[in-house]
Amino acid sequence: MGNTGEITLFPMAAPNRRLERRREIIQMLRRDFEVRNIMDLSPDENDDKFLEGTGSIVFDHISRVAYACISERTNPTLFEEFCKSINYIAVPFYAFDLEGKPIYHTNVMMCIGTDVALVCSESIKDQKERHRLVQKLKSASREIVDISFDQMNQFTGNMLEVTSTKEEKLLVMSTQAFKALNKEQIDTLEKHVRIIHSPLYTIEKTGGGSARCMMAEIFLPFKNKR
Repeated sequence: MGNTGEITLFPMAAPNRRLERRREIIQMLRRDFEVRNIMDLSPDENDDKFLEGTGSIVFDHISRVAYACISERTNPTLFEEFCKSINYIAVPFYAFDLEGKPIYHTNVMMCIGTDVALVCSESIKDQKERHRLVQKLKSASREIVDISFDQMNQFTGNMLEVTSTKEEKLLVMSTQAFKALNKEQIDTLEKHVRIIHSPLYTIEKTGGGSARCMMAEIFLPFKNKR
């Protein structure tokens, strides 16, 4: 996490997702980045305890706060222990869809950028949990864009802010997510970032994820190349 040179291997619920923990990817990272430690949480799969990385956890790396909606894929104890090990504040909560089922991944219902955050606050039924989350975001100086259930179902929570080579803040999303936003929401976002969107309809329909699920952030320090 951060620039500590640590890689975390997370316990995944679906057996086919466990295949993504590939040795050659770690070797590839070692070529260009400083890898000082590997934290392997995957043995918790044997006890049916899961914490599915940036699906389960939405990080505020600036304020060192981690948000997670608890579900079968996000074990509350593992989440708390992991946050403690990396010195992040844990903000767990329960979020539900319109049918009353737990939302399986946090990055379905919220996204945090440098200056703005999107969140489907109405999915958090417990008023104290909702208030705590909103206050945490506000105390971190984030302008909040509240999204509806319908917008969430069109992947407006599944976005990721990245920085261009020219240090420009970009918010990456699918075209479906962009079209689901209203003008006021877009205007708010564009005060802080430039929006980039691409049609991902096939992936969204068959894979169940969207733009954020397709990208991985690397915070490992670069090796000093001579």
